[in-house]
Amino acid sequence: MFKEILRMKYNFKKKLFTTLLFVITGLTAASQSYWQQAVDYKMDIDFNVETHQFSGSQTLTYTNNSPDTLSRVFYHLYFNAFQPGSMMDVRSRTISDPASRVGDRISKLSDGEIGFHKVESLTQDGKVLSYKTEGTVLEVTLVDPILPGARSTFEMNFNSQVPLQIRRSGRDNKEGIDYSMAQWFPKMAEYDGRGWHAHPYVGREFYAPWGDFEVNITIDKSYIIAGTGILQNPNEIGYGYEDEGEKVKRKAKNLTWKFKAEKVHDFVWAADPDYTHTKAQVPEG
Repeated sequence: MFKEILRMKYNFKKKLFTTLLFVITGLTAASQSYWQQAVDYKMDIDFNVETHQFSGSQTLTYTNNSPDTLSRVFYHLYFNAFQPGSMMDVRSRTISDPASRVGDRISKLSDGEIGFHKVESLTQDGKVLSYKTEGTVLEVTLVDPILPGARSTFEMNFNSQVPLQIRRSGRDNKEGIDYSMAQWFPKMAEYDGRGWHAHPYVGREFYAPWGDFEVNITIDKSYIIAGTGILQNPNEIGYGYEDEGEKVKRKAKNLTWKFKAEKVHDFVWAADPDYTHTKAQVPEG
């Protein structure tokens, strides 16, 4: 009986060791094969608060960390959802349980109240690209496929109009904020082990690659902006403090707010003339 018990313990330990070895080997293999795409955005935005429109220039450096060669890329054009007849509009008016915040509101937007993104030009490493817009998705055929481990730089010029706030992003929300800007620019879709996630926007959550953002927003000087990351020029826009504690005076009609954010999923900002900017001194500086 004693020998039988010892043999059972030995077999159990052997099976346990084999199982743990299998799990560890599997986790090691999984960690070695894990990858995610990377993006580096630089954008200059010229915002007109009278028309609720803005022009933008975007430089996007895209790193293909996948084991696949990419012959196409996709961008999200979220503001295009806020137009009568869009997929989001039709879905909200026809499903049995529409979101109360949307309902039939999109169908009633006028030309000056809709949202849109219009891509004016797009290049890849200096070469002109062909592309087509299908609702909230921009499909781009690449001149040069992006090889595994390679990177490519996309230059885009675009024009946009901010819609009346209906969901997440837009203008004139119920709290009285003029501009609430999330998912507000042409944004590269995510590519992972299942391929491209370039689904039309119908009010669901967002999935996109992580990366770094440098965003310069030029807007009427009466507006105060809160944005993702760190403001790079507080003195220039009048909210830096000199040694004597005086704010730098604003002189120009428009001011350019420069933000930098690292390792984030999105760049979000909000603007309103009634915002106030405060400064607090913490211990140890």
